[in-house]
Amino acid sequence: MTRQISRRTILGAGGGTALAGSARTAGATTGDHRGGDDDPTGRSLAELQRLLARGRLSSRDLTRAYLRRIERIDAGGPRLASVIEVNPDAERIARELDRERRRGHVRGPLHGIPVLVKDNIDTDDAMLTTAGSLALVDSRPGADATVVARMREAGMVLLGKTNLSEWANFRGDQSSGGWSARGGQTKNPYVLPRNPSGSSSGSAAAVSAFLAPVTLGTETDGSIVSPAQACGVVGIKPTVGLTSRAGVVPISRTQDTVGPLGRTVADAAAVLGVLAGPDPRDEATADSEGRTHEDYTRFLRPDGLAGARIGVPRQLGVDSPEATAVFEESLAALRAAGAVLVDPVDIPSYEEFSTSSAEFEVLLWEFKAGIADYLATRTAGSPRTLADLIELNLERAEEELRWFGQETFELAQAKTGLDDPEYARTLATSRRISRTEGLDAVLDEHDLDALVAPTGGPAWVTDLVNGDNFLGGTSSYAAMAGYPLVTVPSGAVFGLPLGLTFMGRAWSEPTLLRLAGGFEAQTRARSAPRYRSSVTGDGRHR
Repeated sequence: MTRQISRRTILGAGGGTALAGSARTAGATTGDHRGGDDDPTGRSLAELQRLLARGRLSSRDLTRAYLRRIERIDAGGPRLASVIEVNPDAERIARELDRERRRGHVRGPLHGIPVLVKDNIDTDDAMLTTAGSLALVDSRPGADATVVARMREAGMVLLGKTNLSEWANFRGDQSSGGWSARGGQTKNPYVLPRNPSGSSSGSAAAVSAFLAPVTLGTETDGSIVSPAQACGVVGIKPTVGLTSRAGVVPISRTQDTVGPLGRTVADAAAVLGVLAGPDPRDEATADSEGRTHEDYTRFLRPDGLAGARIGVPRQLGVDSPEATAVFEESLAALRAAGAVLVDPVDIPSYEEFSTSSAEFEVLLWEFKAGIADYLATRTAGSPRTLADLIELNLERAEEELRWFGQETFELAQAKTGLDDPEYARTLATSRRISRTEGLDAVLDEHDLDALVAPTGGPAWVTDLVNGDNFLGGTSSYAAMAGYPLVTVPSGAVFGLPLGLTFMGRAWSEPTLLRLAGGFEAQTRARSAPRYRSSVTGDGRHR
């Protein structure tokens, strides 16, 4: 069945109950946040590492500080609803890691560092993994996701799970970014009635609000970079195959990827090295052999833009004059930092890309097959097929289907298997549009290091009845191609953050991080959230 689908539906968000709590300002928890030794939650990863190494801070005290802040900011105060569940074993894990450190065993630079993980990433512990859906609350994963196992091995403390757009925004039309039946509606920490975007809504909002130093999200098309922009943080969407998807609730075998979010490029890059590398549980990662790095922070330097050739594909805009104005300011900052801009560059396949439904059709095929494979890994009591999920949603319609339906589930259920020749033809079309006649073509033609585009428009008002008023995004080419993106704060309009996206070839994370880090050093555009109840009258400002 062919269906034209708007990019908003794939990119935008997630689900819909009423906003939790009032939209009041959060008193003592507002404003720029930089904790002292007695409240370290505002510090960067590098600062936390130094404090831990010098014995001035313990992992247990750090973990406790974040748990207190989650209680104050997420459950109380502005009630962000970004954390769907805290780990009851977090303090115990932190104490054990402190004992290891005292005995001289330090696992690496992230030893003792807390992290929050999106609730579609399996954890084999006391917490649930549900993708925000009530359909999965009665079963559990059989093992940690590979990325979770690697973080544990690196000595990171699993602090809890973050809320998300239910089923990573692949259930139905008129969804609201950051809503799930299990977690309710996540708020935007900058202006509470505004949407955090999705689907990694809670991961972006939580790290922005200093509820963890770093978080994990997942992306199929825009689900890391869009909420990262809306919540004023850095998001890394890796090349498909750089990080394992084993133990992650799937949408697409050819587009899904797991990546970190942080308040700085360095913080996010530090986590990427822990996640990256081949995994026998995920055949797509075989291509990453010899292409990963244990330390991605080594590619960062303040003059990272000097001499870089960066293309400006004006075709990839957003429907927001404010965002466009900030983008022009960002281009000026790139030039000032020594980048050579090739402006404009044209992507050969753009006309076909703009009208093609190939991406969405591929996702429907792959979701039906992938979700059955994933559900088979869960314990007894789990639904086993997409048809089971559809039926369970109907049985709990008052809770699950109150705000929007499951049209996407139903379209996927109508698909045949991945052995259908039409699937192979459609995937080939998507790859041709996005790769050989898309990003590869324009990057090669102009000998470019990367492309830049506005990440999206300003955050919209959350509307559970009508769904998201999404003004567009620029992630779809890289999503279809399986190529990397890095978004970094670029400015703000009326108190709402905006971001600049760097996109490039497969496995070009070192280059993109160098460029994004250079832009960050040039602009210092991020400001801390203030949990306002309405937009400001400040207009455009960096």
